[in-house]
Amino acid sequence: MKYLPYAFSKRYSVVEIPTRGRHTVRAIVFQPPHRRQDQLSPLHLDFHGGAFLGGLAEYDAPFCELLSDRAGTVVISAQYRYTPAHIYPCAHEDAEDVVEWVLKNARPSFNADPDCFTVSGSSVGGNLMLVAGTRAKAAVGICAPVDFRIPPWKKPKPENFPKQDPSSFLMPLFDAYAGPVRDRTQDDFRLNPILKDVDELPQHILLIVAGIDILAHEELTFLERIRNERRARGQDERRRFDALVFDEGFHGWLELPSSLVDNKADQKKAYDAAIELIRDTHRSLQDAALETT
Repeated sequence: MKYLPYAFSKRYSVVEIPTRGRHTVRAIVFQPPHRRQDQLSPLHLDFHGGAFLGGLAEYDAPFCELLSDRAGTVVISAQYRYTPAHIYPCAHEDAEDVVEWVLKNARPSFNADPDCFTVSGSSVGGNLMLVAGTRAKAAVGICAPVDFRIPPWKKPKPENFPKQDPSSFLMPLFDAYAGPVRDRTQDDFRLNPILKDVDELPQHILLIVAGIDILAHEELTFLERIRNERRARGQDERRRFDALVFDEGFHGWLELPSSLVDNKADQKKAYDAAIELIRDTHRSLQDAALETT
């Protein structure tokens, strides 16, 4: 896996973030290699994937390092509590606490600007990132589940989805976090961001969608709904709610080493698009701040 070399890397530092539950969650911090100490750097927070079952902050380290290097951004990748020991809302509460701590400590601990804040996440991390709400000015989700009202085995499958799903026997495990509370969370927009009002979302959202993924339908439905909602309210057309669909992509394909992926250009295209949105958002926020000084 791409993240394995980072297990021994000195490119990042490690912090322990306190939470409301009196436990801490681990996070890694990438500082941009070239920065002026008299200026605040933009701030970015990432949540890794893993079906809420486990994982490491290093899972998204290749993307986090690339973003830090190319956008001059302080990038923090955080963990959270995992199921089956911890079901909803544990991971979401951890994510909320991480957001609060990161924003509060951005200036004193990382020389970063909390007003120039963006988020990202892979798989379930793309769900967790949205707890930041409007405090995040842009969000990038990769294969992000946004609707847990439906169990995974009932989600619409794309036409090109394998007739024999090799992961079907794992579906009950994939449902261990949200399944036990499904009946009472049908209207819960924190667990189901597909229900969130457009005014409760970041200004810009990019979803990187794998065409061979049971999450593709809900991701595209989510974006279409918020686009329509924005137009109906006559809101600023400069707000971006975009999808970048890779027809041959499957869930988790961006985390694979390039040597195992047939179309390496697609991996590069996905990362380039994510970094472009985040970097452009940071620049526009910095320009706006300069105009007011």
